Amino acid sequence: MSSATPTPGTSLGRHLSLTGVLGLRRPSEIWFKPALSSVAAVAPPNLILLALGRLDLAMYTMAGSLCALYAHNRPYAARARVLAWVVLGMLGGVAVALVTASLTRNAVVLVTVGALLAAAQKTLCDATRIGPPGNVILTFISSAALFVPQTFAQIPGHLALGAAAGAWAWIVGMAPALVRPHGPERRATAQALNAAAAYADTRGTGDGHTAARAAGYAAVQAAWQTLLALPAQGTRATTRRALEHLVVRAEVALAAPADAEPERLRDWARALRGTGRIPRTGPVPGAADELLGVDTELAAPPAPLWRRLGPLAPIALRTALGCALAGYASLALGIGRPYWALVTAAALYQANLTLTWSRAVQRVVGNLAGVLLFAALAPLAHLGEDLLVLFCPALNFGAEALIPRNYCCPLYTSD
Repeated sequence: MSSATPTPGTSLGRHLSLTGVLGLRRPSEIWFKPALSSVAAVAPPNLILLALGRLDLAMYTMAGSLCALYAHNRPYAARARVLAWVVLGMLGGVAVALVTASLTRNAVVLVTVGALLAAAQKTLCDATRIGPPGNVILTFISSAALFVPQTFAQIPGHLALGAAAGAWAWIVGMAPALVRPHGPERRATAQALNAAAAYADTRGTGDGHTAARAAGYAAVQAAWQTLLALPAQGTRATTRRALEHLVVRAEVALAAPADAEPERLRDWARALRGTGRIPRTGPVPGAADELLGVDTELAAPPAPLWRRLGPLAPIALRTALGCALAGYASLALGIGRPYWALVTAAALYQANLTLTWSRAVQRVVGNLAGVLLFAALAPLAHLGEDLLVLFCPALNFGAEALIPRNYCCPLYTSD
């Protein structure tokens, strides 16, 4: 065997190394938008509770407010539906947790219910491809709610607070549509064009052409996913058709980089940044066949949810067992907040060993950093409730600004 031949386990060892796992990746162009949305959704309910002297209810409003973290990757027509389902899913998980907490204080039972909830949330989020932050926020809220003393009579009022904050989060998530109603799909198309232009610059053979090609195809795939979420009829369908021709142009450039015109691709991308007219590209070779395939995909009914859930049974089982074992271990060690163990375990399980390992390392380091930050801020927060209310949106902003580019694997581009 020559020295160039990889030995068994070399590839696996490379993928499981720490190299690159903790590096800060490049942020998206609009990283601040989801971060600001979380602040806009969290701050008003907290300020109202502060004015009423009822910050003890903040956990229930936070359940609804944190729904604003979702669906920034969707066109607004799809975002309205997705956000509504996220709010309902959040309330459903919280309802199960609160009912359980009202019936028992047995920690083993609470951990068991939390593990089952985490598995259900993980499976549903993966089956529906909800996108970042996935099941983590849902599991965090429902697991915390399990360990809050509760009476059955309090549950309707607490759920009403969550629903009101969730409605506000929906408004926050949809508000940008008033300014740029086609913003997400235009931006996704622009990113595909820019990525194709970057690959065309290499002519398919220059330095970094492999990475540029992979980035180009990923951006094109994300653009198609975004466009396929648009309605098949109406004004949005007209916009979709115009953008589809541009995405096909990006695909052509990826297929034949030596014949592409990078600057022309970038000009089209720049024209999409505002709210002006979508540029026309003229005839595109092969576009008719490509767009026919798109129409066929749009016409095909989506697979039933139960059929999508079937292949996810193994990861659901791993999530349930992992969360339960983590929770039981925390109880055995005398840790006062076992829901942190549940959330940590729920965040780890991914489709393969490499992704799970990366998530585990990131989660452990993130938890340690969070504990240090908590130790630094806790004394200040105890100086008054006003500071506590200010810290909450500030920390939400920081988390949303840093986490998505390193921790989540978005299926779509952001808005």
